[in-house]
Amino acid sequence: MTEGGNAAGQYVRFQSPHRNSRGNFTGVFGLVNNLAREGRLTDGQESFRRRNNSWYDAAYADPSAVDPHVYDDEINPGAAAWFKWSATHLLARVPGYLEILSAHGVACRTLRSSNPGRVIYEDAVQVVVVPYVLDATTVHGSSETHP
Repeated sequence: MTEGGNAAGQYVRFQSPHRNSRGNFTGVFGLVNNLAREGRLTDGQESFRRRNNSWYDAAYADPSAVDPHVYDDEINPGAAAWFKWSATHLLARVPGYLEILSAHGVACRTLRSSNPGRVIYEDAVQVVVVPYVLDATTVHGSSETHP
């Protein structure tokens, strides 16, 4: 997010570099929520997570509330949400989540792409896509990994 503009792509996603048990790449919010479920967050981190998760819930639509099948693995295998680069008000809060992951040694990769996959949902701030290739490391224009 230190780049000015969107030369590497008009969409950005923050996700684990490793597949989860379902074969997908867990996004940044899921990674932090997993730490919370495991009871691993400090009081301050948990406060940040709750406050910011609530803010995000109010700031933009949950695609699965609009289309309950959007993340159905049989219908849309590997479906993943990407922020539009123009959603700067949403992207501005992501570094706090990345800091939590870093503090717990959980890797998170930033991916940027102008064409991350077949769009199955879109609104003003995000798209949900089925990736053209399920290996996210071969699909996207640029990426960086956060420790």
